[in-house]
Amino acid sequence: MKESLENIIRQRILVLDGAMGTMIQKQKLQEQDFRGEQFRSHPKPLKGNNDILSITRPDVILDIHSRYLEAGADIITTNTFNANRISMADYGMEDQVYEMNLYSARLAVRAIEMYEGEGKKSTHFVAGTLGPTNRTASMSSDVGDPGARSVTFEQLTEAYAEQARGLIDGGVDILLVETVFDVLNCKAALFAIESVFEEKGKRLPVMVSGTITDASGRTLTGQTLEAFLVSVSHFPLFSIGLNCALGAEQLR
Repeated sequence: MKESLENIIRQRILVLDGAMGTMIQKQKLQEQDFRGEQFRSHPKPLKGNNDILSITRPDVILDIHSRYLEAGADIITTNTFNANRISMADYGMEDQVYEMNLYSARLAVRAIEMYEGEGKKSTHFVAGTLGPTNRTASMSSDVGDPGARSVTFEQLTEAYAEQARGLIDGGVDILLVETVFDVLNCKAALFAIESVFEEKGKRLPVMVSGTITDASGRTLTGQTLEAFLVSVSHFPLFSIGLNCALGAEQLR
């Protein structure tokens, strides 16, 4: 049983955890860690595919979640930044996407149960992370052809919907569309999320976090923060913020 997220946020500030990727890097994992027994014969190198660790080295991911909870995080984020069909194409692991999200969500849920004790009323939450993918729907992929695109809105929507299903089935409390550098990608994610909510007959709070790439104060696609906010204001968001790229000092 969980306390209502909306009720808690009215009473106090909630703290989100920190980066997953840098914590994984500190482990200095090798190819065999990423492969595990499950993907020992996979034809492509897997080192660097952090999301697969939720399946092959769940102990590593569980420990990272636990350390963030011990440090005071109220919300922990799943190990699913690249766990979508588009990003996983580089590793030839498109067919493992649902499983990655399901396992990652369950790991984070388990970390909270271990921290709080099973059966107690929970005041900690799991945010299912949906990253930006490695494609942009707004910018040309060919210098000589301004209209060229490496991905379509429909492809992004399908990829995000598959990811959202796995996260929701795994038990997340929140969906977090993060590190947004292209608002069209973000719109595809929000459209997909809404479709999955309707499909499953349930809704979760949704958070969006953009990223400012340099001191210009704009996203990679050239939007100001104000424009970015307006672009996603049609969707009922629980929160909107920033992550990645510049530090707090440069964002002042």
